[in-house]
Amino acid sequence: MLMWKEKLIKYDAIVAQCKRFERKGKTVPYTSANGHMFSLFNKDCEIGFRFSKEVQEKYIKEFDSSIYKSHNAIMKGYVLIPERMWNDVEQLVVYLNESYDYVMSLPSK
Repeated sequence: MLMWKEKLIKYDAIVAQCKRFERKGKTVPYTSANGHMFSLFNKDCEIGFRFSKEVQEKYIKEFDSSIYKSHNAIMKGYVLIPERMWNDVEQLVVYLNESYDYVMSLPSK
């Protein structure tokens, strides 16, 4: 099992491949655009990406995963990215860009 710093490096490597946005947050790393967060690295070293309800349900099944939680709160629209998927950075970049496109389709905050 990877340690916090090693896991954060993995999250940062995924975000670094996406040129349309940057990672934010010092203690709780995240990405946001259009006034909406769309990825999060929580205190439990878990990564979550945000999607529409339909896509969330699809990916939970496809990834054999679950709804994402952070600080014991259910994060609406987020999918827990299983750690077994973290080494496929190329595919995770596709999912993260899809998440970005989703929040850009929402009304801005």
